Amino acid sequence: MRSILVLNSKGGSGKTTIATNLASFYASIGKSVALVDLDTQESSISWLRARSSAKPPIIGIKGYGERVKRGVDYKIIDAPAGLNGAALTKVLNMAESVIIPVLPSPIDMRAASEFIKNIKKHSRVVKKKSKIALVANRGRDYTNIYWELDDFLASQKIPFLTMIRDSQNFIRCAEKGLGIYEMGPAMTEVDREYFEPIIDWLNSKRSR
Repeated sequence: MRSILVLNSKGGSGKTTIATNLASFYASIGKSVALVDLDTQESSISWLRARSSAKPPIIGIKGYGERVKRGVDYKIIDAPAGLNGAALTKVLNMAESVIIPVLPSPIDMRAASEFIKNIKKHSRVVKKKSKIALVANRGRDYTNIYWELDDFLASQKIPFLTMIRDSQNFIRCAEKGLGIYEMGPAMTEVDREYFEPIIDWLNSKRSR
């Protein structure tokens, strides 16, 4: 089973957007997918409730109690904010690949800097049992803060994969329980282009 964790110490960083789009992508190519929502707000579970039964199925799991059944190809974990200490270790032990989204704001970048520093020192990461990568979320090209975020992420000495655009398509997906790979290709072409490096990294040996 491929296990992928979307993690950030701060709320509102876009973890659910990445987790749900990954889940829908793998489901759309015929993989068996479990979406594990560890956040008490249950945003990923809410997304699943909005999902049409006509779309490829995704197994929803709330909290830590229920185990993922055998035969699942991909386990996507949407982690809560504010994890540290034993709680952080617990979620890191669940995953071989970790994606950390960072928003383009000075507050978020400062918070992410400390969080990334702690993650890099974690024994599971040091031993390369969990591989981590960064994603810029809700970015707008050619703004000063975007270039500041780009420089910040590039300086972290961790793979910086891509920028996810501040796009209405992700809002529509959230409302309907869909992913960008399940919407019209012409409408989502640019968003897919930006999201693709995440898929490429997860499909490579560098992520495990």
